[in-house]
Amino acid sequence: MKFVQFTTGSSEQRLGALSQDGSKISDISEHFGSDLKALIRSGASLDVIKQKATQAKQLSVKDVTLLSPVTNPQKILCVGLNYRGHCEEQNKPIPKEPMFFSKYATAIVGPYDGVIAHKITDQIDWEVELAVIIGKEAKHVSRANAMDYVFGYTVAQDISARDWQKTRNGGQFLIGKSMDSFCPLGPAVVHKSLVADPHNLVITCSVNGVQKQKGNTSELVFRIDDIIERVTQSITLLPGDVILTGTPAGVGMHRSPPEFLKVGDVIDSEIESLGKIKNSVVADQ
Repeated sequence: MKFVQFTTGSSEQRLGALSQDGSKISDISEHFGSDLKALIRSGASLDVIKQKATQAKQLSVKDVTLLSPVTNPQKILCVGLNYRGHCEEQNKPIPKEPMFFSKYATAIVGPYDGVIAHKITDQIDWEVELAVIIGKEAKHVSRANAMDYVFGYTVAQDISARDWQKTRNGGQFLIGKSMDSFCPLGPAVVHKSLVADPHNLVITCSVNGVQKQKGNTSELVFRIDDIIERVTQSITLLPGDVILTGTPAGVGMHRSPPEFLKVGDVIDSEIESLGKIKNSVVADQ
């Protein structure tokens, strides 16, 4: 199943199950609450969810506004330097241990929302990433069992202000990664049962129709099960938490000359089996 969060007109947020062809949404809010975290916490089986979806009101995707499929996660955990090609384009060695950092939940926007060109930076960069959504509380998890704690996957953009990431704020990543609108997600959370191998998915990013990144999740230095095992030895992951697993080669900062996003640019981010998000860069208000 594929899960979305949406609004209709001026309505409050709703939770839906996306049809197989992506044209219809079953509004399952009445049964599971209005956000994906509530559904995950309910522990409902896919069979039960499917049954409720067949009984629910059907809406056309054209008649709704899709929001981020995950809102207000307790944590957004990110992994840096996690694609071999991304290490090579920076002339950095393949890391022996993962580099973790975080983004604030207020950075999240929907699959077709604008990315703000904040006035305090002129070095905004793109990073398409596979996002993992946690399905149950995970603490002291072994690698052998780690994938049992995954609920599903979605497409993410780890938008980054490189000046604030690299030279300002003492070189600490938080502000450069967490500015408002710097974490587009969507269009849906695809349940893990529909993804045969999350470590073999083509992942691409284009800017204004020109492909900038193309990789495969098989290039991950640290796989999803390894990430979950390492993190949960000291940090508890909760239902709805988001893990951004890293980006392939092709980011703007490491091009010659460097390229950065500007107002009016359009970013297309796509992952095989998960879908595509499209975000335009908009002026800071």
